[in-house]
Amino acid sequence: MAIFPQTSAPLSAPGTAPLPSPEGPGPDGALPGGRRADGPRPDGSRPDGPSRAAGAGPDGARPRLPALRHIGPNWYASVMGTAIVAAAGAALPVGVPGLRTACTVVWALSALLLAAVLTARAGHWLHHRDQARAHLLDPAVAPFYGCLSMALLAVGGATLTVGADVIGARAALAVDVVLFVAGTAIGLGAAVVVPYLMVVRHRPAPGTASPVWLLPLVAPMVSATQGAPLVPHVPEGQGREALLLACYAMFGLSLLATLVVLPLVFARLVHHGPLPLALTPTLFLVLGPLGQSTTAVNQLADAAPGAVASPYASAFGAFAVLYGVPVMGFAVLWLALAGAMVIRAARNGMGFAMTWWAFTFPVGTCVTGVAGLARHTGLSALTWPAVALYVFLVVAWAVAGVRTVRGVVSGALTAAPGRPAPATARTR
Repeated sequence: MAIFPQTSAPLSAPGTAPLPSPEGPGPDGALPGGRRADGPRPDGSRPDGPSRAAGAGPDGARPRLPALRHIGPNWYASVMGTAIVAAAGAALPVGVPGLRTACTVVWALSALLLAAVLTARAGHWLHHRDQARAHLLDPAVAPFYGCLSMALLAVGGATLTVGADVIGARAALAVDVVLFVAGTAIGLGAAVVVPYLMVVRHRPAPGTASPVWLLPLVAPMVSATQGAPLVPHVPEGQGREALLLACYAMFGLSLLATLVVLPLVFARLVHHGPLPLALTPTLFLVLGPLGQSTTAVNQLADAAPGAVASPYASAFGAFAVLYGVPVMGFAVLWLALAGAMVIRAARNGMGFAMTWWAFTFPVGTCVTGVAGLARHTGLSALTWPAVALYVFLVVAWAVAGVRTVRGVVSGALTAAPGRPAPATARTR
C-alpha cells in the first residue's frame, strides 16, 4: 500500500497509487499498486512519449483553470454526505422540533453542492483531459466514479423527501425522476466499467484490496432504494410492477457483488495489516452496502402493496425484517472494528483528508436502515440507535464540511498531492 503524509496536505482522491518500485514493472507489465508500465506516468506523459510538466498540454502550454486539475470524482462524496443528512433526518422515527426545517436547509445546500461539483468536474474534463484519463486508469481513483451516481440519487431522493416543502410536490417529483434516471444509468455503467478496467488495465497487486472498491458496486443499491418511492407514482399495472422488480434486481446485483469484494478487503487487513493512516476512514465505506441494502428492502416493502399481488406484498415486508436485522447486526460489528481502527489511526497522527467524508454517507444509510426496521417492527428499542447514529452523522458531517471549506479556501485541497512521507505513516 502507498504511504501518505498525515497532515492536512491534500490528496487528489482518498488513496493514490504508490510510487514506482526501483525493481520496475513485473512480468505482466504492472508496477506495484496496479499501475501499468505502459500507462500514463504521474506527469501526464507515456513511456513512449516525451515527459512534460504536470498540467501542461500537448504543446507545453499551461492549461486553463489549474485549480480544477486535482478535483477528482471523490469530491462527489461531499454531496452524498450532505444529502444523506437531510434524508436521514426526515426518516428518524422520532419528532424533533425544528428538525424538518434544518433538513430542508441541508437539502438546499446539497443541491448547490451538486451543481458546484458537477461544474468543477466538467471543467476538469474540459481543460485537464490527460488527468481525467489518468484517473480512469488509476485503480485507487477509478472506483470513485460510482460517487457521481450516488450523488445524483441522494440529492434526488432528498428532493422528493424534504425538498417538496420548498418547490412543491410536482416539481420535486420531476427533479427526482430526472436525477434517478441519470444516476441509475451512470451507476449501472460504473458497476460494469470499473471492474472491467480493474481486470484488463489496472491489474492491482495482491494485497491492495480497498474498501473503495465497493463504491461502484453500491451505486445500484442506492438506485434500488431511491426507486422505491417512485413506484406509487407509476400508473398501476405492469409498469409499476416492473419498476419494483427492477429495483429488486439492482438490490441483488449490488448485494452479490459486495459479497465478492468484501472478503478481499478483510483478507487484505488480516494478511497485510491496517490501512495507511489517511485511508483508515475508508473502512466506514463497508457500512454503505449494509445500511443501504437494509434501507432498500424496507423501502421496497413499503412500495410493494399496489404493485404486486397480495401474497407477494406481505412477503416483501417479512423479508425486510428477516434480512435487515441480521445485516444491521453485522453492521454493528463492523462499526466497532472500523471505529477502533480510526481511533488507533488518530492516536498515530491521522490528519484530515477527503477520506473523512466516509464518516457520513455510509453512517447515514445505517440511520435510514435502522429507522426502516423500527417502522416495520414497531420496536421502540430501535429508535435510540437510529438517533445515536444520526447524532454521529451530523457531527461527522459538520467536521468534514468545515475542514473541507478551510482546505478549499486555503487552496490546500485543490493543490497537487504532496509526495508521500514514509516516516509519518506507520501501518503496524
